[in-house]
Amino acid sequence: MPELRFYFDVVCPYAYLASTRIEALAAAHGATVAWRPILLGGLFREIGAPQLPATAMSAPRARLNLLDMQRWADRWGVPLTMPADHPRRTVAAMRLLVGVGDGPQRRALAAALYRAYWAEGRDVSDRAVVDAIAREHGVDPAVIDSQAAREGLFSTTAEAARLGAFGVPTIALDGETIWWGADRLCLVEEALGGRPRRPGERPADAPPAAASGATIDFFHDFASPFSYLASTQIARVAAAYGATLRWRPILLGALFRELGTADVPLLGMNAAKQAYVRRDLDDWAAFWRVPFRFPSHFPIRTVAPLRVALVAPELTSALYEAAWSKDQAIDEPQVLARIIAENKRDPVAVLEEASSPTIKEALRENTAAAELAGCCGVPSMVVTPAAGGEPIVLWGQDRLEMLEWVLEGWRPPRG
Repeated sequence: MPELRFYFDVVCPYAYLASTRIEALAAAHGATVAWRPILLGGLFREIGAPQLPATAMSAPRARLNLLDMQRWADRWGVPLTMPADHPRRTVAAMRLLVGVGDGPQRRALAAALYRAYWAEGRDVSDRAVVDAIAREHGVDPAVIDSQAAREGLFSTTAEAARLGAFGVPTIALDGETIWWGADRLCLVEEALGGRPRRPGERPADAPPAAASGATIDFFHDFASPFSYLASTQIARVAAAYGATLRWRPILLGALFRELGTADVPLLGMNAAKQAYVRRDLDDWAAFWRVPFRFPSHFPIRTVAPLRVALVAPELTSALYEAAWSKDQAIDEPQVLARIIAENKRDPVAVLEEASSPTIKEALRENTAAAELAGCCGVPSMVVTPAAGGEPIVLWGQDRLEMLEWVLEGWRPPRG
């Protein structure tokens, strides 16, 4: 029977969200769950990561991050309120969970501690609160101070680090393959032999979806592999719901400079996260059933290809494929000209127009529009509902499911 190891700390809202679904997911596919409490701060020390990753986020990203967890909670029907003094110290809570051993009692206590932190407003950094929760479940709080609990928490944290974890929730299948995040449960399900429905997929005998009438501004840059992945799906999802799709190339580096973000975030990640992102890209490419190959030529200078995409939007897919599945250097003039010619456009005419003041200004305007909308990176999807109202900003190719919810009529919390 497959085993999912669920590495968690009650301090993390995304681990809380995942904790409400992991058991049902495992049961549906004949797997078991081993709940593995860790100390997130200890994991950060193990891998040399900052203790407070959120402090490195730009203001738009921090805002979207908060909105994102509220959106998942709303959609999944999970109560979630961010404490004003978050993050709170959870050492005692996590030692309690280690001390009772894996089993039904740990699961019940984990649920109680999560509710206390994220739904009931109880301060689990207060030892009296943790002791009270222990007693409510028939556990002697003295277990928190035992040598076994202390050493056990160090052990599970080190175990997570050895697997390549850099945050929570981390889910490991049979102690090997790992996924990070509440938004990777679809990948876990597929690994267990399930077939999660992909956004925009409809059964052959299903009635057509009602036209949403929404407009989707798809802000993207060829520099991003995640932008490539989203580009392979976005038109299908939009068409499935009768939404108008507008392709908006932007210069990601210029947006990052405005927001104070590093030009190439991947290169600034710690080794564990960088290695995971490489695997994550492969996982998502397999999930979307599209070819993917990380280019030998990276980072990519995309000013010229982006301007070409503004002149000839029909070349967008070909440019993405060249960069992210064929390992072609689309920022080299001769390669760019060849791709244009292979797609039956005159490279001389296209490149001449791409260098015009009008196209240069259009790229600047798109980039400014992305910043004004509150985007923090690419791909970003800004959805304007047909009925009007405030546009909804979604960031990441892993938010295509959320895009589908919006197109179906769901309206996420505004925060």
